[in-house]
Parts: sequence; structure tokens; C-alpha cells
Amino acid sequence: MRVAALISGGKDSALALHRAIRGGYEIAYLVAMIPKREDSWMFHHPNIHLVDLFANAAGFPLVKGETSGVKEVELEDLKRLLEKLDIEGIVSGAVASDYQKSRIEKICKELNLTSITPLWQEPPLKLLQEIVSQYFEAIIVGVYAYGFTPSWLGKQIKPKTINELIQLNKKYGISLVGEGGEYETLVLNAPFFKKKIRLVKIEEIWKGQTGYLLVKKAELAAKS
Repeated sequence: MRVAALISGGKDSALALHRAIRGGYEIAYLVAMIPKREDSWMFHHPNIHLVDLFANAAGFPLVKGETSGVKEVELEDLKRLLEKLDIEGIVSGAVASDYQKSRIEKICKELNLTSITPLWQEPPLKLLQEIVSQYFEAIIVGVYAYGFTPSWLGKQIKPKTINELIQLNKKYGISLVGEGGEYETLVLNAPFFKKKIRLVKIEEIWKGQTGYLLVKKAELAAKS
């Protein structure tokens, strides 16, 4: 099946893409929506400008669309972009968000496409462990929930990090995969990458109890 994969540069969409590739889907396009506002309901905002490097590293054509980020209106922006593509289905990284999954399915129904959600309803801990076992290099670039501190910014998803997330989950109830917006990630390397992403210049932005790493410069580098 010829599909487009929604990507943000984060771990969930990257893992969904990885599974789709292994599942034999023909990845015709990577699709990224660029929200004009930080509080988009549907689309990833921090460092979304790096999706071009992500697509180049993965070796797939990238199609980008701009969206207002306004609730529900942004779905029409995505629909207008997808209806121009020669595809049969859409891959997304939804894990437990009915809001995200139901709205993508609505678009798919209207465009006569198949919605493919490889991660749907899987245990969050299992997904994090797969990130590690499949040698993804995914770092935390944004934290937005009580319990996180500046020391979390730049941490790679590793067994020690997973254990620390488990403790935050027990103490504060955060989602282990951050699907409630508790934290955001950036994938620097993945099994399907031809090259990896190297961060050259970053700036830490911290306001009150939340913060993020702003990547000012990054480049592709050879995989070792």
C-alpha cells in the first residue's frame, strides 16, 4: 500500500514510520504540518523546522503544509494537503489520544484513505523500551509538566531515563510517552536513517516550570 507518514521529528511518529517500513508499506511521502502557534491541538511545535533534516536523513520526499494551529481548523489544513497526494493511506503515531486518532480517521474517511496507527493502544513502557532496543537516538527537547526540571532537557531516551519517567509517572501521573503534552522529543538517529542529525547550536529556554531546547543550527552527519 502506498502511504504518507505524518512526522514531527519526535519519537512516536518516527517509531510508527519505522514499523510501517518494516511492515512493507510503500512510503511515498513524509508529511509535516507547521503550526503558526505553539499551542496547536494536533501538531508538534518545538523544533518543527528540523523536519527537513529528518526527511533528508530518512531519504523520503517531504511535503509540508502550514496551519493556523486553531482547534479543528488545522484539520482542514491537513486535509487540503493530503488530498493532493497520490496515496492510499496515512501512517500516524497516535498511542492513546482519541482526539488525534479520531480526527485523522475522519480525514481518511472523507478522502477514502486507510488510517494506519502502528502504535495504537500499546503499553507506553513497551514503546519506550522499543525506542532503546531499536537504537533510536531520541532526546527530550521540551518539558511542560510538574516534576520536570531543566536537567531533563537534552536527555536521551535510555533505560535510566525510562526509570526516571516511571518515577514521575508514579508521583505525578504523567504519561510515560508524553502523549498528554508533558514532554516532547527529537529523533537524531533511527534505524531507517541514511545519515544522522547532529546538533551544532542550541539554546535553553526556561520559563517558570516549563522549558525547551531551541535548536538554532543542526546538520547531517555520517552514521558511525
